[in-house]
Amino acid sequence: MATTEYQVTGMSCGHCETAIRGEVGQIADVTDIDVSSSTGKLVVTTADAPADDAAILAAVEEAGYEAQRA
Repeated sequence: MATTEYQVTGMSCGHCETAIRGEVGQIADVTDIDVSSSTGKLVVTTADAPADDAAILAAVEEAGYEAQRA
């Protein structure tokens, strides 16, 4: 397993967390998602190799937010 952390801007509530979890959860190999609007952190766990940064960032953007690798 590999864990990668991102800093997300624009989140303010549980709905924000749900939107990000829904988009990132569609990425192959993602096994766990921990997202917190209070800290602005997104932690993605994948089964094998580290998360595909481009795919994660695109998914967060699709949910309506911006992120960068922490």
